[in-house]
Parts: sequence; structure tokens; C-alpha cells
Amino acid sequence: MSVFTPLTRGQLEPFLAPYRLGRLRAFEGIAAGSENSNFFVSLDSGEYVLTLVERGPQADLPFFVELLEALHQADLPVPYALTTETGEALRALAGKPALLQPRLPGRHVHDPAPAHCTQVGQWLARLHLATAGRVLERRSDRGLDWMLDAGPRLLAVLEAGPRALLEAVLGEVAAHKPAILALPRANLHADLFRDNVLFEAGRLTGVIDFYNACAGPMLYDVAIAVNDWCSLPDGALDPIRAEALLAGYAALRPFVAEEAAHWPRMLRIACVRFWLSRLIAAQAHAGQAVLIHDPAEFQQRLVARQQVSLGLPVGAR
Repeated sequence: MSVFTPLTRGQLEPFLAPYRLGRLRAFEGIAAGSENSNFFVSLDSGEYVLTLVERGPQADLPFFVELLEALHQADLPVPYALTTETGEALRALAGKPALLQPRLPGRHVHDPAPAHCTQVGQWLARLHLATAGRVLERRSDRGLDWMLDAGPRLLAVLEAGPRALLEAVLGEVAAHKPAILALPRANLHADLFRDNVLFEAGRLTGVIDFYNACAGPMLYDVAIAVNDWCSLPDGALDPIRAEALLAGYAALRPFVAEEAAHWPRMLRIACVRFWLSRLIAAQAHAGQAVLIHDPAEFQQRLVARQQVSLGLPVGAR
């Protein structure tokens, strides 16, 4: 179970009391997390999620609170932070920063249909449109500079084939970094995988886990989503699902020509981001009872992205 900081009822009850949400009925750790400790919490007033933030600088946490509140005000289904009777949203529990949020309805979809992908694209466009006019600045701690720093240090642990694959994309990142950073910007979810989206009766009801959110090129967010939602078991892109996601997005926020020029490259860069972070996590948590995603999945997808025939629907609305 990926609960890095276990909690007891004796710790939870005094922490929850200032929210005035009623008696603690039950709680359980959530096994799906790989970076933070998350708990389902059942109170008299309803169901909630408690997150203990395990990774990242604490100075960034007000950014997450502000971003989620802005998205909540824009009517996006997100887990905004609840406040205590004295107005506190960000608090401490067991020595870790803690947030209490409403539990959103729905379940994860592990085998998405094109209709699911269309809604994911629409949700992502709504996120970008809601923040493009007033971007809340936060530099990603898994961004291009991080790739250029962490990537070379991992080359020594890779065999010849994967090493050459990684070196090639790191060369692309270095050569095209200024142009990529000049693409249209907004706030990004930056981790819009299937296990972070909820559906109920075929309708998207929530998006969770914003702890990789940052400011950056909107195209990067789209590439991350397409790589997860639209990949086949062999790593190749499913054109039907990919076209559905891109069409859903472009119907609300049309792509521009500069984005189309970087699209194949951005798909590769998005693969590298998760290949590297999974390699690092596998090394750091080897032998521990922690959920570790398979790095080989994104290595395989990166191999498949060496040739990209899927284009962006530029100018579509």
C-alpha cells in the first residue's frame, strides 16, 4: 500500500474537529498513490479525501490551493481544499502538510472508449482556458531542466539500446527548449492519467491529484494525456482514441501551427518525463511496499513515438 505516513484514529479526530463536518465514522489508506499519502475519510456529513503531501517543497502548496479554488470557481469538477471554521485550508498532520477535500463521485476507467477520451480532451481544454488569461506561476519540478539534469545521470544504468533512445530525445529537448517554452501557456495538470480521472455512468465527474500541476506549454499537457489515454498495449497510439481526445480539446481551444510543428517531439518528451521519474522511483523504493509503476511502459511508448503519423487538428473548432 502506498501510504508513506500511516495515521491513527487518535491523530485524525482532533485534526478533523475544526472542520465541523461531524463525527469520524471510518477511514482507510488509498493504495493507488505513488508520491503522497492519501486516505478516504467518512464523516457524518459525507465522504472526503485527506492528503498528506510527501514530496515537493512546502512553499508550493499555497499554489495548489489557489489553483484548485480557481478551477472550482470555474465549475470544473476538482477536489478543492476545504477550510476550517477559522478559514485554514493548508494545515499539518503527522509532521506533513495536509489538505482535506471533498471526495468526488465516480470510478477510474481502465479501458477507455473514444467517448471517454473526448471528455478528457474537453476537460483539459477547459482547464487551459480557465487559466491562460491569468497563469498562476509554478515551475515544474519534472520539467525540461529536470530532464536535462536527471537524464544524463541515468544513462549509465541503461543498456545500449535504451541509452541511445534516451540520448536522442535529450538532444531534442536541449535543441528545441526555447521554442517549446515559447508555445502558448496556461496552468497544466501535468499528470492527466487514467487513474486521475473519474467517470460515472459514462460522464466525467472529477479530476484528481494536482500535485504535479505547474505553468507551461499547453501542448505538453495534451501530449501527456494522449500518451496514457490513447496508447495500445504495444505502445503505439490508437488513432481512434487519439483523434477523439484531440478533437474534444480543439473544439474548445484550437491548436495553432507552432504547436503542430512540435507535436511529434512533444509526445516523445512526455514519454521521457515519465520514463525517467519511474526509473528514479524504482531505484529509490526497491524492495519497499510502495506502488511502483513500470518504467518499461514508457520506454516502449517512446520507441513507438519515433515515428508519429497522427497530426493535430490545427484551427479546428
